[in-house]
Amino acid sequence: MERTALQRRLNWQTGRVVDTVVETPRTRTITLAVPEWIGHRAGQHVDVRLTAPDGYQAQRSYSIASAPEDEHLMLTVERLDDGEVSPYLVDELRVGDELELRGPIGGYFVWDDDLGGPLFLVAGGSGVVPLRAMVRHHRAIGSRVPVRVLCSARSLELLIYREELMEIAAYDPFDVSVTLTREESDGWHGYRRRIDDELLAEVAWTPDEQPLTYICGPTSFVETAAGALVARGYDPGRIRTERFGGTGS
Repeated sequence: MERTALQRRLNWQTGRVVDTVVETPRTRTITLAVPEWIGHRAGQHVDVRLTAPDGYQAQRSYSIASAPEDEHLMLTVERLDDGEVSPYLVDELRVGDELELRGPIGGYFVWDDDLGGPLFLVAGGSGVVPLRAMVRHHRAIGSRVPVRVLCSARSLELLIYREELMEIAAYDPFDVSVTLTREESDGWHGYRRRIDDELLAEVAWTPDEQPLTYICGPTSFVETAAGALVARGYDPGRIRTERFGGTGS
């Protein structure tokens, strides 16, 4: 029975684009209707496969941006200039188009209410995508687990889900902090630096509170943030990380 479920989970299936939203100049959220979708856990990802007219195929993995409770599956994709898949997804894909998907995939970088907290969600750039799924899931089920979110982006213009982050910051039990590493506007009065010990001292849970921490972003960002938290006394066994390639925030 478990083997049958696994085989079904790994089958390729078709999703139809029902909506797209421009998040930043380089990032787009794609909403898909997937009739055979079996559901997912907050934090999982899918494989996306594109097939050219000559039969050439390319596939990449993308974190799921939607909560399990959302009506449709959402993917938020950042365009990489040298990418084979992301430029098409961000610039060319239209409502009504179809995508081949395989998933959901992953069982480590996920959060359910029974895992408890308090939660510390740390994102660099597009690493906020799976964490957004966790936040949405948290709100959908009415969880009372306290959550602190720390997002790092190059600029306010490149901060993915900017409006949604500001919205959730107004509700208990959420505490949202944003730091911008290359912001030049005088209109920004928040943090203006990379994540370091001084910043963590201001926004992170104390080690005594034994937070469950999720860190997602470019490899160097994740290693720096995780190392700084361990140095502060965080239990490495309660830090879950997910890395991806590309440039940092």
